[in-house]
Amino acid sequence: MQVRAKKSLGQHFLKDLDAAKRIVDGLQPNGAYNKVLEIGPGMGVLTQFLVKKTEYQTSLIEIDQESVAYLRKNYLEFTGPRLIDGDFLRYPLENIFGEEKFGIVGNFPYFISTQIFFRVLEYKDQCVEIVGMLQKEVAVRLAAKPGNKDYGILSVLLQAYYDIEYLFSLGPEVFVPPPKVNSGVIRLVRNWDKKLECDPAKFKALVKMAFNQRRKTLRNALRSLQLPDHPLLTKRAEQLGVPEFTELTELWKAQGYPGA
Repeated sequence: MQVRAKKSLGQHFLKDLDAAKRIVDGLQPNGAYNKVLEIGPGMGVLTQFLVKKTEYQTSLIEIDQESVAYLRKNYLEFTGPRLIDGDFLRYPLENIFGEEKFGIVGNFPYFISTQIFFRVLEYKDQCVEIVGMLQKEVAVRLAAKPGNKDYGILSVLLQAYYDIEYLFSLGPEVFVPPPKVNSGVIRLVRNWDKKLECDPAKFKALVKMAFNQRRKTLRNALRSLQLPDHPLLTKRAEQLGVPEFTELTELWKAQGYPGA
């Protein structure tokens, strides 16, 4: 039995076993967690390496019914509650992990990869590490530093809590069917020393507003927030890191959050 890749789900099954092992080996719990969730296991190319790991126990979440049936037949370890028939973007992860810390791994569907990371941010106090494969362009963007044209909203929001490392690239030929783009694998590790010294919701709103007009100076992009004059407002969004965006959020707070 083989699973047919479905375009509607953005499925591209990895067939390179060496690459699959490298992705799984990218997880480095070091005692920080002992539970892992694989997103979208498909036919189990990563799963076969995950089940051999003794330092953590893996659960799977899969939205594709055909893949769920395949996994139940071929991976008997997951016949119980460790195989979740559901949508990662909506499924309450506390049903799997309670309040325990965990890691995430997967070959993420390209068209929801950014949504996956926004969802990760909802569990930033529990999700310690993520190793994921996604479209290379998006992977590069998430890992980009200030001053880089690839640097954007999600780069800032993730880097407020995680250290991000670009691990390696893969070409279309290692997938079935081959995508039209290259893929990249990244690792995010929760940095507990990183504490956002401002209101997280207001920080997110300000960052989004700044990047929505990224070609403009922040004085113009953030005009509706009625911020007092400040040297940072002469810069563009892509030139600022988390500390500078935090400073602007605190400046906004001092004004009583006008325009919120």
